Amino acid sequence: MGDMTSEGANLGAGIDLSQFYQVFFEEAGENLDNMEQLLLNLDIENPDDEQMNAIFRCAHSIKGGAATFGFNDVAELTHQMETLLDKLRRHELAPTSPMVDVLLQSGDALRAQLARHQGSGADAVDTGDLLSSIRTLVEGRPLDGVRAAAPAPSPAPAPAAAPAAAPLKSTVRQLELLVGPLDNPSQADNLVDLFKEITDLGTIEPLDGGIPADGMRRFKVLTSSTDNDLLDLFTFHVSREQVKILPLGEGYGFHEGAPGAPVETKKDEDPGYGFFDDAPGVPAATAAEAKAAEAAKASVPVPAKPAAVPVKAEAAPRAGGANMDQSTLRVSVEKVDQLINLVGELVITQAMLAQNSRNVDPGLYQQLASGLADLERNTRDLQESVMSIRMIPMSVVFNRFPRMLRDLAAKLGKKVELVTQGEATELDKGLVEKITDPLTHLVRNSCDHGIESPADRAAKGKPEQGTITLVASHQGGSIVIEVRDDGRGLNREKLIKKAREKGIDAPDTMSDQEVWGLIFAPGFSTADQVTDVSGRGVGMDVVKKNITSLGGTVEIDSAEGYGMKVSVRLPLTLAIMDGMSVGVGEEVYILPLSSVVESFQVQSDTIKTVGGSGRVVEVRDEYMPVVELEQVFNVPRFDFEHVSSIMVVVEAEGGRVAMLVDELLGQQQVVVKNLEANYRKVQDVSGATIMGDGRVALILDVGSLVRRSRH
Repeated sequence: MGDMTSEGANLGAGIDLSQFYQVFFEEAGENLDNMEQLLLNLDIENPDDEQMNAIFRCAHSIKGGAATFGFNDVAELTHQMETLLDKLRRHELAPTSPMVDVLLQSGDALRAQLARHQGSGADAVDTGDLLSSIRTLVEGRPLDGVRAAAPAPSPAPAPAAAPAAAPLKSTVRQLELLVGPLDNPSQADNLVDLFKEITDLGTIEPLDGGIPADGMRRFKVLTSSTDNDLLDLFTFHVSREQVKILPLGEGYGFHEGAPGAPVETKKDEDPGYGFFDDAPGVPAATAAEAKAAEAAKASVPVPAKPAAVPVKAEAAPRAGGANMDQSTLRVSVEKVDQLINLVGELVITQAMLAQNSRNVDPGLYQQLASGLADLERNTRDLQESVMSIRMIPMSVVFNRFPRMLRDLAAKLGKKVELVTQGEATELDKGLVEKITDPLTHLVRNSCDHGIESPADRAAKGKPEQGTITLVASHQGGSIVIEVRDDGRGLNREKLIKKAREKGIDAPDTMSDQEVWGLIFAPGFSTADQVTDVSGRGVGMDVVKKNITSLGGTVEIDSAEGYGMKVSVRLPLTLAIMDGMSVGVGEEVYILPLSSVVESFQVQSDTIKTVGGSGRVVEVRDEYMPVVELEQVFNVPRFDFEHVSSIMVVVEAEGGRVAMLVDELLGQQQVVVKNLEANYRKVQDVSGATIMGDGRVALILDVGSLVRRSRH
């Protein structure tokens, strides 16, 4: 775990905090992503209060967890960010563009710090300049000559309860921990040991001699921290309902009949469920008394009325507070993959049962046939449900581009707006991770090569601000992601000239599509000068290679002076697909159903031979290449008189071929197994599957067969 163990492992005697690390890192990552989106969408001229509060909460949540685990560098930076954000949300300062820049840079620094604590092995992040910049902004001074943050217009006077500039005075409060639902009653003592380790929070000592008579442990706390800061610390480990903080009164018990408790307790009083100031359900008088005690700084003992009746052990939920969102569950990808594999095996078993039952008389075994039909339907539904667990929206990918474009446009001196459509379109998680890098390169390319400078755009009569559009949509069994820009587009003559300089054959008779395809040649670059953004001669060839390896295709469309569009087509998932099984001799092959256009019977005399070796077939006044699977895969044949008479037309990479096969066996969902990982790479084959009868069938790579026919 790298630095994490050294900085965070010794926090609490007897507590294994490592079990909480991963949850903290995941939630911190989500908070950073959320904060970045909110900052990018912030209207500086007219900031929204709710947005400012949400940004503040993101920083506050990260700070709370970092302080708990002793990640002091993270806690220090988020604390400074909190100070600035607090002034912004209180309207003591008005937001400016430099503030947003500094906060975005702080988010980057936090990511680096968190990665180091996760064990990335990176050096410690130097945040000295960032911290200095934040302090300068907090004081309302300019950053290196940048105009100072304008004070908010006639700010409202700070409420009396607002924290003063002077250090907070320590106050004495009672802390109660509900022991019942904890796995081990001693966990309360361990949490207190954790408190003692984090010395700047104050001192804590038990009031009850370690004997929880009613399932509660009680402690006296002397601290300058607010109640909410204390709750942040303890409720990171136990449910919020297991902790409450009260002013220290006579005795130490606040349950009915305890020493020092009020004699009369109204049975019908609604106790609420919050144990902190202003929580939903706290009687107004109680909150007022707590605040009065806070103001008095506990110099005089105040008889206390219960903020809430202690929850019985069996009634307290194990995780999260009563107001916590319980609609999502965090599950590791390994568990989901295991589930998908098991469902895949179930699909194979169901197919085997279905195949074997074809020979059974349905009249005699009507109940069996009905049960097998139900099994098939339920298996398909289960399979679709399990597959949907791995599907995540494209917004996860799209959300990383606004920040990247903001920085890139500033570096290049361009004005660029990003428009996204179809963010809710879902794609398999495994594909999302692999498609992110190619898409990032395409977006950077559009900004660097495509979008012109504001002056050039104005000279052409275009708006100074260019637009890059990202679109995701479902088309058949595929997802299509488009990267469009309204920039300069591709220049046909320039591309052909560059290709010839590099020794690439580029005759003038090439179609536009073929010319645009030249930019995928290795080492090809249209950049007049190499920049640190692009133009090193690597990129588009790698983009195409990565997408092709995922079973996808890339197409380019361009109009010079108006812009260009790159379309990436990918299968929805790599795990399960709809296929058409065809027979050649004794062998069975699977064609991806999304690639199949049509099938028909053909007479041998309609197949023409061209150029001595190639064969074509005429289909509705269109000639298309014929691919004989028997020859491609050297299928052994024992019925020598047999002539294949069925053709299946398939489409891929903008081309069509007609495959000559013996028979069509049917349509089915197949579980895709990686042939390369389990055997070796086989040309023209993208994977394999296990059929219902236990035999292995090869899944054909239609794109490869189309390319073969072109050559």
